[in-house]
Amino acid sequence: METKNQSTATTESNKQKLVIVREFDASRELVWKAWTDPESCKKWWGPKNFTCPVCKIDFKVGGKYLNCMRSSEGKEFWGTGTYLEIVPIERIVCTDSFADEKGNVVSATHYGMEGFPLELRVTVTFEEHEGKTKMTLVHEGIPSGKITDLTNVSWNESFDKLAESLK
Repeated sequence: METKNQSTATTESNKQKLVIVREFDASRELVWKAWTDPESCKKWWGPKNFTCPVCKIDFKVGGKYLNCMRSSEGKEFWGTGTYLEIVPIERIVCTDSFADEKGNVVSATHYGMEGFPLELRVTVTFEEHEGKTKMTLVHEGIPSGKITDLTNVSWNESFDKLAESLK
């Protein structure tokens, strides 16, 4: 599957807005389902060499998600968020936080990481583009520097897996 990849980061007073644009050779409905259906999400969530053994999605405004990314060494990283806006097959806006396995928000230091705020914001849009789906992710509030670079790599590795799952 051919995908086009574009990433940019802009700084606003020490906080980054990471923007990633990917094009998938699949319908908007299928790409949307990959984000909204727990079984579909498990197939691609997390960077290369990570699996997603747990994905719970209460897909409604005010609903929450809870995901677990497991490294090849068995270390688990949990994440949660609340859906703020949903426009079917067009746009998802949610918060994004580290969590424990029960869905409680925890500091990044819980996982040995420094510098992350407790809550970030993720906006994903889906557009039809020449028979394919153009997906744009905006991840806001990431501290500038190395964390932005690592987040960019992690998202893009996840989206590589997403492209494979859509075949």
